[in-house]
Order: sequence, then structure tokens, then C-alpha cells
Amino acid sequence: MPVCTFFGHRDCPSSIKPKLREVLIDLIENQSVDMFYVGNKGAFDRLVRSVLRELEQEYPQINYAVVLEHMPGKQNEDYPEDFSDTMLPEGIETVPPRFAIVWRNKWMLRQSDYVVTYITHSWGGAAQFAEMAVRQKKTVINLTEPSLRSSDSSL
Repeated sequence: MPVCTFFGHRDCPSSIKPKLREVLIDLIENQSVDMFYVGNKGAFDRLVRSVLRELEQEYPQINYAVVLEHMPGKQNEDYPEDFSDTMLPEGIETVPPRFAIVWRNKWMLRQSDYVVTYITHSWGGAAQFAEMAVRQKKTVINLTEPSLRSSDSSL
């Protein structure tokens, strides 16, 4: 079954939530996406996680996982209090900490058919991985561009 992952800037407005929800419902209902992988850094990832939690109640066939880049240590804002929806990708334990986020993002991208992004500028990790998704011919949906939904568009 198809898989979706997410890349977005740390800062994003909560006003994108309705559009995010609409895109995810379309992926579930029309593309049969049933697995979602999301990171754990910043407002975009927290927003995605909250929408997936809501949608899981309406669409019990879907699953999602917050993919961590390392075992959580002390509690901070990037980690949820409840770890029941988190996972560590196999092999990440051998990755040096300074490369762990990039390794995790590449892992998520390899698993995915669809990539939902929130990209407003062309620099930073989110934009880098969105471009990588386009080069890998993934279907990329940028929440900031209403008509962007293709595997060969430039971000």
C-alpha cells in the first residue's frame, strides 16, 4: 500500500491545518495511502501529527509513526510525552548523532510514494528533502502551492 511522508520548515502557521487535513483525506480516500511517517522537529511536524491523530479516529485503516532520529533522553519540546506512536528506523543506532536527522529523513523518503511539504523558501533541510523527493520522482504536494501535485514540478 502507498506510504506518505512529510517535510516542512520548523515554523508554520496553524492556519494550514484545514488544507493539510484536506490533502491527507484525499490521499487516504483516493490514493489508498494507509501509512504515514512524520518527523519530530518543529511546528510543522507537530501539526501533521495532530491531524494524523484525528484522522486515525475517522479512518481506522490508516497508521502513522513519528520517526525519531535517536532514542529520546530527557524530555523536551520536540518529543511527545506519549511515545506509543513513535519508532526508530532500523540501522539508525549506528549513525553518528550529527548525521542522524539527515539519515532519518532519507530513510523516510525511501519508504514513501507521496511527500507532503510545507516549503516557503529554497534553503534549509525541508527544501533540500523536498527537492530530493522531486528528483526521485515521488509525488510531491506542497501545501503552499495549491496546484502543485506532481512528481516533476520544481519547488
